[in-house]
Amino acid sequence: MISVAFKEWAVICSALAAGKQSLILRKGGIAEEGGAFRPEHSEFLLYPTYFHEHRASVKPEFYDRFDVAEADKPADGTICLTHFVRVESVARITNLETALALNTLHAWTPEVVKQRFAYRAPGLFVLAVRVFRLAESAVVIERPEFAGCKTWVKLDSPLDTTGAQPVLSDEDFARFLQCEFAHARAGL
Repeated sequence: MISVAFKEWAVICSALAAGKQSLILRKGGIAEEGGAFRPEHSEFLLYPTYFHEHRASVKPEFYDRFDVAEADKPADGTICLTHFVRVESVARITNLETALALNTLHAWTPEVVKQRFAYRAPGLFVLAVRVFRLAESAVVIERPEFAGCKTWVKLDSPLDTTGAQPVLSDEDFARFLQCEFAHARAGL
């Protein structure tokens, strides 16, 4: 059972759900407590948002995920929760070159990474996550307190994660952690 959701661009949620990325880069929103993101939860639901994302903010190879996310956009005033993640690793990057070295592991363009990295105080959090598809998706009413530039949203009722299936096989996720992410992490 999980009752906390993580607000993220719908295109990034789509890439995570499709197994195209297993990494979340996070700066935090202006409404974050203390003005900074904190990786407070080891498991959370993905809450797709459409407010700040733009097609030009993702690399061309992720345009299809952008289109899927737009096609899956729920009715106004609702949120469709289909996946949750388990955080496997958290790091804080304070060097821009290190952040840019993760380029092959996520959908954002280098320009977006640079903008996010430089916003307020330099740095980004990097979360390596294992993504799971819920056995049953849930449509939740979007309440006013969910609005704004914040990361974490507490749902009224927890969602059951029983029967959730990983989007990547154990072998593929282990390969990501041990090869792709380990290589990129060498600079962390």
